[in-house]
Amino acid sequence: MTWRPSLRAAVVLTVLAVTLVTTVAMALVTYRLQAATTRDRFAASAEAAFDSDAQQAHQFLVRVTAFDSAVSGVAEYMRGRLGLTWALVNFTPTSGPVSGVADGGYLPVAGTGGAVRGRLPADAVDAARRHGHSVSYTATTPEGPQLVIVGEVEPGLLLAEFYNTGGLDRELALLRDRLAGVAAVIALLGGGLGVPAARTIQRRVRTAALAARRFGEGALDTRLPVQGRDELADLAGSFNAMAQRLGESIDQLRLKDRQQRRFVADVAHDLRTPLASMVAAADGLHSPDPADRARSAELLGSQARRLGRLVDDLLEVSRFDAGAVEFRPEPVDLEALAIDAVQVTAPGADVPVRRTGDATVHGDPRRLHTIVRNLVTNAVGHGEPPITVTVDGTEPERVRVSVADSGPGLPADLAPVVFDRFVRGDRARSRTEGSGLGLAIARENAHLHGGRLEVVNDGGAVFTLTVPRGVAP
Repeated sequence: MTWRPSLRAAVVLTVLAVTLVTTVAMALVTYRLQAATTRDRFAASAEAAFDSDAQQAHQFLVRVTAFDSAVSGVAEYMRGRLGLTWALVNFTPTSGPVSGVADGGYLPVAGTGGAVRGRLPADAVDAARRHGHSVSYTATTPEGPQLVIVGEVEPGLLLAEFYNTGGLDRELALLRDRLAGVAAVIALLGGGLGVPAARTIQRRVRTAALAARRFGEGALDTRLPVQGRDELADLAGSFNAMAQRLGESIDQLRLKDRQQRRFVADVAHDLRTPLASMVAAADGLHSPDPADRARSAELLGSQARRLGRLVDDLLEVSRFDAGAVEFRPEPVDLEALAIDAVQVTAPGADVPVRRTGDATVHGDPRRLHTIVRNLVTNAVGHGEPPITVTVDGTEPERVRVSVADSGPGLPADLAPVVFDRFVRGDRARSRTEGSGLGLAIARENAHLHGGRLEVVNDGGAVFTLTVPRGVAP
């Protein structure tokens, strides 16, 4: 079974791993740089000491002539260098004993301790003779690792000095151990600091998970606190924005559901009256009295027309709900449109249309005609004369059409909901059998044009349509 660490464990392990790798890498680089610098400094010091010894030995031979050979003179000088391991290799018979060859190396003719009992690699010695300058190499001896420097003192006479690097190696080993200890401590500190960081991250993630669970259970007002500017803050902001949009969508769906239920109930109620009247009128057609049959036929026709208007309004409302309305904008003269709407709605009535400014807009003439016609119908059916229609085109960006009557105005409880569906005024003052959908359809048409429809009481009810001159976005 694959082990899957928790979020806290994953964060702590990640911090620990990153800290450990980084610290070990830095310690390793530091050690290598320090070791290289220290070894180079040691080698440079040894080279300087060797060059000094070679020059001093040569000067000693020049000043002192009592020695029977150059080998004896150089050996005498080097014996005065206490604590230094050295060896001489000679290839010139006139300078003293000549070094022999054994196992690929040259045997020293003089020296100290183990150096004289050993042999010097032929390649190093030959390179020093050939190039005329000192050559260094490392060797492992019974005394430990040695840095060996070989160079000529006299032609054919070579000096080799041995510098023990054991102390240097111990110093570098101590440095390595200390760096390893520092790396371990820093890694542990990093892991320790990762624990509270992981706890903080885990707490914020748990808060987000709890908020998502509560939101899924129906608490649509659930929000996350936005702290800082990190990725979790971005997550909290995105969650809040998503919750806001989803909450609004769900609220709209609930509102739509309530509206739909109310719509079905209102439709059933409004259809019941004309259908009952039509059934009664149909029964009256069988009466033997011609007058009764005439009244029944008249009633049947009026209720059929009323039912037809209601069905047309319901179809129009359903198109708005489905977002399937057609919008065909073109240049429209609102003054001429208002005059025609008055003539269609209230033929023969004294409803003047007054215009100021340019009354031209770019809109759907059929829908604008529906708006004005419904406003005039509402004023004639529920208001009192005189009724006036005013077209105000004095503003450069919009045109207003106002329909005002001289009646008692809207009741205080009706004004806020007058544009809702199936809302009617006082039937006692109404002289029409409206469906309660006219003003709702008018408002939807106004919104379709990017405009608005408003109502105020000012000596009567004043309905005002405001539409922009351009095409609605």
